[in-house]
Amino acid sequence: MADVGEVLMSVLSTIRVPKPGDRVHKDECALSFSSPESEGGLYVCMNSFLGFGRQYVERHHARTGQRAYFHITRTRKAKEDDSNSGSGHPPKKKPTRLAIGIEGGFDVEQELYEEDYKVVILPDRQEVTSDDLATMPDVVRERVSLSMAGIMSADSVSHALQVQQWDGELRQESRHAPELKQLDNGVKIPPSGWRCEVCDLQENIWMNLTDGKMMCGRRYFDGSGGNNHALLHFQQTGFPIAVKLGTITPDGGDVYSYDEDDMVLDSKLPEHLAHFGINMMTMEKTERTMTELEIAVNQRVGEWEVIQESGTTLRPLFGPGVTGMKNLGNSCYLNSVMQVLFTVPDFQQKYVSNIDKIIDEAPSDPTQDFKTQVAKLGYGLLSGDYSKPAPDPADDTGASEPRGDQIGIAPRMFKALVGRGHPEFSTNRQQDAQEFLLHFINMVERNCRTGSNPSEAFRFLVEERIVCQQSQKAKYTQRVDYMVQLPVQMDQATNTEELQEAERRREEGDSSAPTVRAQIPFTACMAALNEPEVLTDFWSSAVQSKTTATKTTRFASFPDHLVIQIKKFTFGLDWVPKKLDVSIDVPDTLDLSALRATGQQPGEELLPEVAPPPLMTPDVEVKGILGFHGNEEDDSLYSPLLSPVLDDSTVSQLCEMGFPLEACRKAVYYTGNTGIDAAMNWIMGHMDDADFASPLVMPGCSSGTTPTESLSEEHLATIVSMGFSREQATKALRATSNVLDRAVDWIFSHLDDLESMDVSEGGRSAAESEGGREPPPPGPRVKDGPGKYELFAFISHMGTSTMCGHYVCHIKKDHQWVIFNDQKVCASEKPPKDLGYLYFYRRVSE
Repeated sequence: MADVGEVLMSVLSTIRVPKPGDRVHKDECALSFSSPESEGGLYVCMNSFLGFGRQYVERHHARTGQRAYFHITRTRKAKEDDSNSGSGHPPKKKPTRLAIGIEGGFDVEQELYEEDYKVVILPDRQEVTSDDLATMPDVVRERVSLSMAGIMSADSVSHALQVQQWDGELRQESRHAPELKQLDNGVKIPPSGWRCEVCDLQENIWMNLTDGKMMCGRRYFDGSGGNNHALLHFQQTGFPIAVKLGTITPDGGDVYSYDEDDMVLDSKLPEHLAHFGINMMTMEKTERTMTELEIAVNQRVGEWEVIQESGTTLRPLFGPGVTGMKNLGNSCYLNSVMQVLFTVPDFQQKYVSNIDKIIDEAPSDPTQDFKTQVAKLGYGLLSGDYSKPAPDPADDTGASEPRGDQIGIAPRMFKALVGRGHPEFSTNRQQDAQEFLLHFINMVERNCRTGSNPSEAFRFLVEERIVCQQSQKAKYTQRVDYMVQLPVQMDQATNTEELQEAERRREEGDSSAPTVRAQIPFTACMAALNEPEVLTDFWSSAVQSKTTATKTTRFASFPDHLVIQIKKFTFGLDWVPKKLDVSIDVPDTLDLSALRATGQQPGEELLPEVAPPPLMTPDVEVKGILGFHGNEEDDSLYSPLLSPVLDDSTVSQLCEMGFPLEACRKAVYYTGNTGIDAAMNWIMGHMDDADFASPLVMPGCSSGTTPTESLSEEHLATIVSMGFSREQATKALRATSNVLDRAVDWIFSHLDDLESMDVSEGGRSAAESEGGREPPPPGPRVKDGPGKYELFAFISHMGTSTMCGHYVCHIKKDHQWVIFNDQKVCASEKPPKDLGYLYFYRRVSE
């Protein structure tokens, strides 16, 4: 064997020193979830700085010829035993903040490690330590030492992306606080005994910092809290800031700005309180803070305990198909969705069964390849390699009973890749699991234009039949969808008397009033979905004027797997999002056969296709991703229209609300002149679009933007590298005057429009290029079969909003329900099927 010094000299030209901007992957393997803590450690290529586990480093060496790797191993240090706890584990404190990893928040254990570093030369696995370098020639010692030091000191990619903590209580200074005017009205507030000056309520009392009025706070989503008198006082007087009296301590108190509609900071709070005779330094906390109250409300409702099955001892599960996922900070929405998707055979076959082929064909940087990272995630979940009990730091012998936590996998690379460029999923804020599911399906569509497409498991056709009530002529359109959205029929609750009694007691100030959850029949939700919708402002081509029409929606095809979303999240009259606290008796089996579309009826006349044509546009949901289709000549999303007929009264109403004229015109156009409500919903869903206020451009018309030849090739290449086609990138840059950041935002806001154009075009060209096969028939490719289903998974949400709280999922495996709660995977004893948010059904074979 050659001398190690001579070997290092021979590979010295391939050893690089990390520079600013280099991506150093020293915490996670690019092709697996091996890490420095794994058996065998992690090997970092000293040229590309990609990390590889023991099972993949030889493959990288064989493929690239790279021989020098920086080997990192970490060994967990034993934690000191806590003498205050008989079991060695101190009792967990109740959370007092909606936060992870900080004082008062949900506990995240911080591990301590000892690290070992050396250079390994393949293929003979010769090892070089820092001490060994001292005896080597200066040129070798200097280059290798600098490279080792650079890798050790560099921030790893995962460290830059990972969130160690999040805090739902992060507040900003109120703009009203510095110059707040307080009335000299002689009001002095006693140190205790506070009551609402309107209803005499003695809890949840807020003092307005302008006039000293004491009023009760808002009513919460479950009906508890106050009677909104403090809010009404602000609406009558405009006095903006109030403090919750029972939360005042020498450290501060809960301050709310009604004008800014948020919890805020008041740097002059001691001065403002002293104006009304309150000495902040002598005050003691007598009531819970708003965050404590929100947590308590969830606990009182029982949502967190029921969904997580906290009241029972659950049996931990380990092995293939039951691997936990680490919460990276608000990533439980992603964890739950991906656990369910890799229960679907189409995703298993596409990514896991072909993982060796996918890895062999991966590009030079597999961390940026969608197919590779999805396959890596799927294999990590299904293989069982990481489904092992997490070692107990307090027990070096390993003899303790499993605590339920697993080693699991941390999907850092996957999360960074699928969120890149997206205004929400690129952040570390909590997100809506439904929106992420559709976002991920969009990415699968873009990356599976050739070959098998696992998202077809969910894809189905919806037929919409509109009948003009004046002429009795009909119009049929079809669109692609991926889930059924069920409205919650609160007026159909079966326990109305209980709800009314609990409401009455709360209005009377009865603090002992029980919390009652509305019981909604699933059949009532399905009936509401399928009832004909009345369109009062329908423009009929048969009578050439507005009239009334009815719209009926049916299934034109039934997918292999059906997703049902319970629309628990809605907006109040003040546009504040709220969650409906309901229990719905979702069935284990479902027969939708009666909802199959029948198409044009015998003797039925169709509405003539004259201007204005169907003005149907996908909204913020992924509807029509492959476009509407009705004839062989045109399967595009829009029909060209040079001079749209817009409802001027609706446009005027929207303008009077303060929205830009062009945005109002687009809202009316894209909702087909169907009225103010539909147009307002469109506006609320598109306010963040980069071209929100840009002029309305008819499909098929020139937008007058930057011509193709002036577009930056660098910008085009950047967008294409994100999985979009060159045509899509061109359209985005044209629409945003060749500004890259705006183009990325624009393209994610117009996925529906772009996909409808590009998938159909790309699909045809791909088919024609593979062995001269016939191009596919016009329209999207969907699977079809009987409309009978069985429930196999559901995702549940805990909290008052999709922007906060926690997600878990339950999946049926081998006739046993299993709960996946991040790293905890256990056999479910009482799956709360009535409290789910997203339900997943699979077809039952006839």
